[in-house]
Formats: sequence, structure tokens, C-alpha cells
Amino acid sequence: QVQLVESGGGLVQAGGSLRLSCAASGSIFTINAMGWYRQAPGKQRELVAGLTSGGTINYADSVKGRFTISRDNTKNTVYLQMNSLKPEDTAVYYCNADLIQRFPPWTSQNYWGQGTQVTVSS
Repeated sequence: QVQLVESGGGLVQAGGSLRLSCAASGSIFTINAMGWYRQAPGKQRELVAGLTSGGTINYADSVKGRFTISRDNTKNTVYLQMNSLKPEDTAVYYCNADLIQRFPPWTSQNYWGQGTQVTVSS
């Protein structure tokens, strides 16, 4: 069983910063990619930032220059440093991982965390 546990959300004023963490645990053989998505009320879930095991990083245009994704492979943990936060960044942020477990079917599977609320006040 794989679990993704997020932490670090909260309430912050516009212009402030937050750091989200997501730790993957369980019978993990390898993690191919980890990332962060967000979903605001009434909107579809969207990719915020993604990081592959090969080091490829993608950011949503709306967060480029303000958010930074990083990963600690020794801890199976991905981070999202969010600076210069805006009210439009308010959403539930979800961690996502694409990984292979230590038992069959030995194929890459996708997992989601439970989500953490980020609220930016104006």
C-alpha cells in the first residue's frame, strides 16, 4: 500500500510564502515522477509543477518565477516552495506520484494525496 501525505498548507497574506511537502511511503521500488496539482472551487484540477526522476521540471505558466519544485530522493519527498503568493493561488493542492511498487504487476501506477488547503488573503 502506497500513501502520499501532504503537509504545509494554510492561510497566508498576499505576497507571502508557504512550503508544501509530500512524503511517499509504502512498498516503493522506484518513483518515476512527482508533482503538485491544485483545484480551486468550481474549477478543474490543474498541474502546478512536476518533476521527473530524470530531472525534467514543468511549471504552469501562472506560477513560473514564483514556485519552485524540488525532491529529496532519499526521503521519497517532494516539496513546493511558493513565494509571492496571490489570492488566485487559493486552492486545494494535491500531491501526485507515478511509481512502481516492489511487487507485481511491476508497472507504473499513479497515486494521489489527500490534498492540503492553501488560502491566500488579499
